[in-house]
Amino acid sequence: MNPEVNVIAGKERTTGQGGAGVGSVWLRASRGNKAEPPLTRERIVQAAVALLDEQGMERLTMRHLAERLQVGATTLYWHVATKGDVIDLAVDAIFGETRLPDQRAEHPRDDIVALVTTWRQAMLRHPWAATLPARQRPLMGPNFLAWMEFLQSALVRTGLTGKRLNAATWALYNHVMGATATQSSLQLSAEEARLGQEYLESRRDRYPTVAANNYISDVDWDTSFTVGLELLLDGIDARTRS
Repeated sequence: MNPEVNVIAGKERTTGQGGAGVGSVWLRASRGNKAEPPLTRERIVQAAVALLDEQGMERLTMRHLAERLQVGATTLYWHVATKGDVIDLAVDAIFGETRLPDQRAEHPRDDIVALVTTWRQAMLRHPWAATLPARQRPLMGPNFLAWMEFLQSALVRTGLTGKRLNAATWALYNHVMGATATQSSLQLSAEEARLGQEYLESRRDRYPTVAANNYISDVDWDTSFTVGLELLLDGIDARTRS
């Protein structure tokens, strides 16, 4: 799926019509039909995703992206107004890499598990995207919203509505993003894990539970994610039954 996006070209607007003062690329009006240089938004997004995959969020700048595309920064600004717009578009492209099921499973829990598991896999392919919870801009792209529609409609089928529906949505969102961010950033060597466990063992009188349960050395991320998801869904099941 390709993002269907409207953005303001050039400098970001703060006054006037067409979405003045709006920070999200998805909520602002387009510049119009003026002639554009021979560069497409699709090319920009592809280059941005590749750059982010290779070098991470801290290396993404409009100048660096323009150099990768072999264009001037001014040319780039004809298509996207800010670095934030580029990130929004790149994130939505990630969610467009995987097609959502055409049909729903008989049990909504199966749909939730399938979607959340696929979501995690997408984030692991692009670990920079897991830093997004710290950002100030909501995810509003058409691909992400299609995923969110699939997830919330499945949660509604379990019996959740209103505040409980939104709370469950955020719990699952945070489980995916938090687990992915931790797995991507916490890279302990075998020696560091060994020394960490020894440190805890030497203080077992103070931290008996932590020392006994391999807090440092347990890096079975797949099992941790799956079991954590089961606990969340069991809680949802129990609440909707009650």
